[in-house]
Amino acid sequence: MTLGDPAGVGPELADEVVRRLGQKVRLRLLGSRKGIRTGFPTRASAERARQALEESVRLLKRKEIHAVVNGPVFKEGLAKAGFRFPGQTEFYARRFGCKADAVTMCMVGPRLRVALASTHVPLRRAVAGLTAGAIIRAGLHLADLLKKIGIRRPRIAVCGLNPHAGEGGLFGKEDLTIAGTAVRKLRTRTRLPFTGPESADTVFGRAAKGEFDGVVALYHDQGLIPAKLLDFDGTVNVTMGLPVVRCAPDHGTAFGIAGKGKASPGSLIEAVKLAERLARVKW
Repeated sequence: MTLGDPAGVGPELADEVVRRLGQKVRLRLLGSRKGIRTGFPTRASAERARQALEESVRLLKRKEIHAVVNGPVFKEGLAKAGFRFPGQTEFYARRFGCKADAVTMCMVGPRLRVALASTHVPLRRAVAGLTAGAIIRAGLHLADLLKKIGIRRPRIAVCGLNPHAGEGGLFGKEDLTIAGTAVRKLRTRTRLPFTGPESADTVFGRAAKGEFDGVVALYHDQGLIPAKLLDFDGTVNVTMGLPVVRCAPDHGTAFGIAGKGKASPGSLIEAVKLAERLARVKW
């Protein structure tokens, strides 16, 4: 586990994870909180987070650890410390020789599993740059992840881009020409029951009730808002497309409550449990 920014809630949550799971999982903590004032991020605290990430890569490449779980980082602080990546997802992609658009951010919760066609890009760019290929990549990665956690024949819905999935082209053609094309190709390639494009304002509720095992969202907030709304304390961020297992909690550094005993360790605990589970299957 990397502690994330040591000025945030990462260190205290890591302590709780060790207390609860330390007898079941071999845990190694990366990072240092020494000399860092809780609740007050600095360039030094961001640099500690960056160094921990680099150390995790070295350990993974030497096979000294089987998986990594990342504590939350402060992206603005990391950028000031020379970190040239939008997020930790993109960092691991680069360090393991993967293109940024070849990995997928997936959110796994008790009631909802979501894969994102795009991640940390402005909404304008996410919409303008949407391709059938990006949706197919996210769909294939989500299907693979669902199989790894025990769902043999996953049912996956693909979100539409426009209101009501475009209403047959009345509200935009992207749902017909991009999302629709991706769904057809996913069905052919996987022989799985991919459906869509589905109206994004209803599909997540349908998935939470059991109609679908997972949902492909077309941009960051389309998928993360429902995932965090439904299962904030139990949702785990998984990066698919990497040659290693990488998980993280679904929350941020929470500097405002750091050190006050208010932060829930739920998501980090679930991230460690899922990482341990995934490390035991063929990756």
